[in-house]
Amino acid sequence: MDLGLRGKTALVLGAGGGLGRAIAKSLAEEGAQVAVGDIKAEALEPTLQDIAAAGWEGLPLTWDLADLSLIDGHVSSIEQRFGPIDVLVNNTGGPPPTPASGQAAELWSKHFQAMVLSVIALTDRVLPSMRERKWGRIITSTSSGVIAPIPNLGISNALRLSLVGWSKTLAREVGRDGITTNIVLPGRVATQRILFLDQAKAERENRPVEEVSAESTGSIPLGRYGDPQEYADVVAFLASERASYVTGSVIRVDGGLIASI
Repeated sequence: MDLGLRGKTALVLGAGGGLGRAIAKSLAEEGAQVAVGDIKAEALEPTLQDIAAAGWEGLPLTWDLADLSLIDGHVSSIEQRFGPIDVLVNNTGGPPPTPASGQAAELWSKHFQAMVLSVIALTDRVLPSMRERKWGRIITSTSSGVIAPIPNLGISNALRLSLVGWSKTLAREVGRDGITTNIVLPGRVATQRILFLDQAKAERENRPVEEVSAESTGSIPLGRYGDPQEYADVVAFLASERASYVTGSVIRVDGGLIASI
């Protein structure tokens, strides 16, 4: 299937991590020109190699999402190099594991800026050009915690859920301009983040991490953690011409983990 992405310009945030790297790879393999951002410049090297293997040269950007002043300059760099952004993949890092109660206001504010305001401000920066060209894809990666809150991830559950309400509202505002906006949420996909969370739980409960991981995969109907590429391919489809009638949706890529209908 030709996804119609050849020649499109995509920006993938958090592209130094497992999910972001896989998404950048999938988009490049479909012919998109891909700019990649991450807070750690060195983390982008494997991603750039994947893009090069697909026959393209990626544009790396060292990007601290908490610093909103970087947005305009980075987007301008992409526009000068590749042209206006057609596909925006909002993929942010997660906060530390915490209960919902007893957290300092400063901690909530810090992660709200990095995880929510950054996404909203960046999207606002690229929307005028998308509207002018009558085509665009806004895809925001969140967490299964927006549907079934994950214990000890209080900040993540709350802040990521706010992006669901934002995305759904935005879908109604920009749909007639040929722009779709969707939420994609991973279940337990085999990334460093999942390893970190398994290790943190093992330490809290004084158990071997292997036992925690086995218990976790045992709760997934498919009986395993997902592969980042499985997640990325869903994102690539949502970014494509073929997904032109999918908007305002929350797409689960969770191996059947979330029990609710």
